[in-house]
Amino acid sequence: MLAFAKDITQDQPGHPDEKDNSELKQYMDYQRKLDHGLLVHHALDQAKNELNENIEAAAGDTEKLQAYLQQKFPLSHRFADADTLILMLRKLVNAHNSTNNWYRMNAFYYALVYDCMQRFVEMYNRLLRESPEKAAEFRVAEGVEIDFDDWTYLYFPDLDFHMDKDLGNTHYPFAKRNLAIQEDLRSEMQNGKSREEALQAVKGQFEIDDTAIKVLLDKKITPKDLELFYTSVENPIYEYLTPVQEGSWGSIDGESILDHAYYMGSHLKVWEWRKREEVESVMDEIEKTQKK
Repeated sequence: MLAFAKDITQDQPGHPDEKDNSELKQYMDYQRKLDHGLLVHHALDQAKNELNENIEAAAGDTEKLQAYLQQKFPLSHRFADADTLILMLRKLVNAHNSTNNWYRMNAFYYALVYDCMQRFVEMYNRLLRESPEKAAEFRVAEGVEIDFDDWTYLYFPDLDFHMDKDLGNTHYPFAKRNLAIQEDLRSEMQNGKSREEALQAVKGQFEIDDTAIKVLLDKKITPKDLELFYTSVENPIYEYLTPVQEGSWGSIDGESILDHAYYMGSHLKVWEWRKREEVESVMDEIEKTQKK
């Protein structure tokens, strides 16, 4: 099974405060509708099959294939060609289907998974609106649209590979982290450092992964970077998320890291719901006025 920032096998999450907070409960009800394992499986499998079909259809036409990669793999086409992406997708699918081990990913793999997840979620949400019976066949979300921003916030450790690239999503608070990194990078580069030297200078402060730096420098993936690191599923790799925190950072003092993540996620989601309700309310008033 692929090891994301949080356990994707947890299909019935709860929060101790949801009984006293209707908006938090609404958010957790949404989370309980998602099957993360199936969601990741479909995203990777469809990307792999479609890429394989396009490789065959291109029949050696490198320009046609490259145009496809640029459109469908906006991040990962920068560091891998079609054959390498197929190899990476096969590794990801096989790892995800394994029930004996957790497989950890580096920034190259996270960038590829991001591409695949974004495409699948867009397709699924469109299908849910236009042909809900077909969307139901995927069994990933019990009839609700999937919030890709929210999913990314919960299950990606960071979006460092995403810096300087507009992918059409907000991804707050990762965007806030990336902005802070970019500001420090500009400061270092204004002092005469190259981009690579600047990244090396700030990586310790922000704990930027070495593979993320390679992605940001548009370096090609190497055979060593193709490794997925595994550990037994009996290894409690998510254990640190659940103990109640006691410390000076008041925002999570007295709650677990996992509960805090859901609480913050609910705030972002509720803001989206409220904005949608405001728009719908305005549209209702316009329709009423037009009927008079």
